[in-house]
Amino acid sequence: MNFQLLHPRDQLVAIMNRIYHNGMTTLSGGNLSIKDDNGDIWITPSGIDKGKLTPKDMMCIRADGTVEGPHKPSSEFPFHRAIYRLRPDLNAIVHAHPPALVSFSIVRAVPDTRIVPQANRICGPVGYAPYALPGSERLGENIANTFAEGYNIVILENHGMAAAGATLLDAFHRLETLDFCARTLIRARTLGQVNTLAEPALNLFDHRHNLLPEFVPTVHTSRERELRQQIVEITARACHRHLMISTEGVVSARLDANSFLITPTGHDRLSLTIEDVVLVRQGVREAGKLPSRAVRLHEAIYARHPDINCVMTAQSPSATAYAITAAKFDSRTIPESFILLRDIPLIPFKTLYTQAEAIAEMVSLRTPVLLVQNDCVLTVGTDILNAFDRLEVAEYSARSLIDTAVLGSLVPIGDEEIHDLELAFGLV
Repeated sequence: MNFQLLHPRDQLVAIMNRIYHNGMTTLSGGNLSIKDDNGDIWITPSGIDKGKLTPKDMMCIRADGTVEGPHKPSSEFPFHRAIYRLRPDLNAIVHAHPPALVSFSIVRAVPDTRIVPQANRICGPVGYAPYALPGSERLGENIANTFAEGYNIVILENHGMAAAGATLLDAFHRLETLDFCARTLIRARTLGQVNTLAEPALNLFDHRHNLLPEFVPTVHTSRERELRQQIVEITARACHRHLMISTEGVVSARLDANSFLITPTGHDRLSLTIEDVVLVRQGVREAGKLPSRAVRLHEAIYARHPDINCVMTAQSPSATAYAITAAKFDSRTIPESFILLRDIPLIPFKTLYTQAEAIAEMVSLRTPVLLVQNDCVLTVGTDILNAFDRLEVAEYSARSLIDTAVLGSLVPIGDEEIHDLELAFGLV
């Protein structure tokens, strides 16, 4: 689906639904706007339930100041107008109160996006705007002046956050990604010192290893069509389960001995369609499509392991908290965790970008989960559901381990019990 072809009022409803139902704002909190090509500003209404907005509820402030619509425009309209005046390159703004970002705003701190390269590149530098009365011209000036310094996302002191972009989807992606960083950092700080990436390491993410030669497929088998649909559905499910966000996460599935399907790079995960999924065959990509940056890693894993039929990488916040600290992710918590995850190695960050073959050698159905330092959790499986199950269990296990800290010390399953599990479930 081409999101930009939707009318502004439909875009506003779609993104507010994501924000509200992902727990990033409340019934009465948050507002969104789009600046149209003719200077009109479409904005969410004031005092209307954010969980039940319809396109008819959207308000329009015409370029001449005329207000159209059934309600009052958002009370925060002054800061939207001020940002558009000082940053004519921006066409959309989102303002919300995600709990994790509110936590940063009330201790007057800014989340560090250098914990994973994708987040750093999507958000860019994060600004900070001083407090002022909500809805006031002063607040509008404070926020707009911070955006005027070149920031595209800003923490609002004792208030929340605001993000902007060339499109509403761009602005939302910045909000969602910074919220992911905040949630991950909060979890990670209960584990110990957080490790961040220096610019040379971040630059590795910018290298294009996915510009493969192209080919035009002549046949699409029923199996391929089935896998395309499964990839789209599991990617959306991963987003709804908070295992991925709209800008991060990769799913691939083996089609046959010489080819596999993989999600594209730079594509909103919740807008993914079967046409967007990329077929890769013997090192050549489907014409007109750009596969994930991780395509060569997935290719190396399939080439080395004929029994692996699905590979996933994701930045789920609790598991990623272990990837950005030195804390050990101990899977010996409950039987399900150990059976599905086994012992989880931590891979140095640069290995992901420079030694795909080394990671392919390390992962297997006996070592089906890896943590990549300051990047992701990687899972493999015999099929899509098997790999997804491992991803889900990894996140839930990590969350349980982190929450354990307020209760007492972890008491893992003992060696004798682990041996029994290995014998009973054929893990040896």
